[in-house]
Amino acid sequence: MSKKKNGMTTHTAALRRYATPTPHHTAQYWKKCDVEALLDTPLLELVWQAAQVHRQHFDPQQVQISALLSIKTGGCPEDCAYCPQSARYDTGVAREALMDIDDIVAKAKIAKARGASRFCMGAAWRGPRPKDVQRVAAIISAVKALGLETCGTFGMLESGMAEQLKEAGLDYYNHNLDTAPEKYHDIISTRHYEERMDTLGKVRAAGLKICCGGIVGMDESRAERAAFIASLANLDPQPESVPINQLVKVPGTPLESAEDLDWSEFVRTVAAARITMPRAHVRLSAGRAQMPEAVQALCFLAGANSIFSGDTLLVTPNEAGQGSDARLLAKLGLRPEIAPAAVPENDAPPPVHTPDTLAP
Repeated sequence: MSKKKNGMTTHTAALRRYATPTPHHTAQYWKKCDVEALLDTPLLELVWQAAQVHRQHFDPQQVQISALLSIKTGGCPEDCAYCPQSARYDTGVAREALMDIDDIVAKAKIAKARGASRFCMGAAWRGPRPKDVQRVAAIISAVKALGLETCGTFGMLESGMAEQLKEAGLDYYNHNLDTAPEKYHDIISTRHYEERMDTLGKVRAAGLKICCGGIVGMDESRAERAAFIASLANLDPQPESVPINQLVKVPGTPLESAEDLDWSEFVRTVAAARITMPRAHVRLSAGRAQMPEAVQALCFLAGANSIFSGDTLLVTPNEAGQGSDARLLAKLGLRPEIAPAAVPENDAPPPVHTPDTLAP
């Protein structure tokens, strides 16, 4: 089903709550003021509450490991104020063609060997053309054949594209809300918030899982962060994966001089995401390389249970140093989560991966 809003056709699958059961059948509707109240909770109390919710739904010693590769870099026509891949900004990121499938598979093999259970691929498009989808579908199938979960972020999708990606073996589609609805046009003017929701509806209707989050530290207020979290939590069904990014300030982008976000506000955002989306994997994404280990540890305690591991996230630095993720997980007594496809069908206990498997 779809409807017209602001002159655009918007799929209602991502805009309203169904009366029928969903994978998140206990999810409640979150008002912005309710999330604000969470964010206003004393920090250690908030972290404790989030930790309790986390333990009700996940093994607190497991962390899902993903790798992210830019398979088509630069030249994007959008004007996202945070993005170094926009063709509108002079950031030193050159426009490149879609990578060769063999090179992508080689990168995926390395990621799997380092402990990743999911391989995420990003292309700097406003949206793919039909011929792009055909080429990406072949790439997805090749990566899927390695025994990895697959995730793609290719921009806004036209009708039928999500189904093609699903048929090729895509498990997750990433399409972030970026920020609060009321903040959106301060950050992006070349598309509308409703267009994001439209693509999310198409993705959900095709039977794909959703990876949907955003960025904090873009000079938004705490109230706007509350609205951002509420918007995510009120998607129906809720996203299976929620990446929380801290702005990486890239010279040449409009947000290169944004005010630094206090570390405690980032931890609060992670905790609020865990409480409002109890069954989602909450991922520490961009900006993690700049965080002290102690802050990352507090985020894990507050319910973060997924990371991107590897040297870069698309075009920005990720790991603080070679093997740093493995060392941090070892310090904290955490281990990589086993991909669902890797769990033996006879229900025998799967092998335990130690943090050493993350080392290059």
